[in-house]
Amino acid sequence: MSREIVQTSEAPKAIGPYAQAIKAHGFVYTAGQIAILPESGEMIEGGTAAQTRQVFANLAAVLKAAGTSMDQVVKATVFLRHMTDFAAMNEVYAEHLGKATPARSTVAVTELPRGALVEIDLIAEV
Repeated sequence: MSREIVQTSEAPKAIGPYAQAIKAHGFVYTAGQIAILPESGEMIEGGTAAQTRQVFANLAAVLKAAGTSMDQVVKATVFLRHMTDFAAMNEVYAEHLGKATPARSTVAVTELPRGALVEIDLIAEV
């Protein structure tokens, strides 16, 4: 099996023992991203829309490092702290993945790392 770790300083360092993404079999699988600023390691202030924008900035950087882009995303998984934030997340999501129209799952969870309101992971063709 051909497997390559993807790493970039343009996205936050992993906060655990995992890679930012893995390339394998023509796809890139990103780790979940939360709204951490890559340069400081701090969580951004603001609500779900602001956090979702930062999440997508982080994901775009990881995809770029893997040699792909948002246009190649085939699957997204969204984790929300509160399902009442669905509309705010969905509006920002549409700005980044609306044209790609990947398959998607959205689930509400009890808690996310570092108190995040949203976490997203992606699968994209390389």
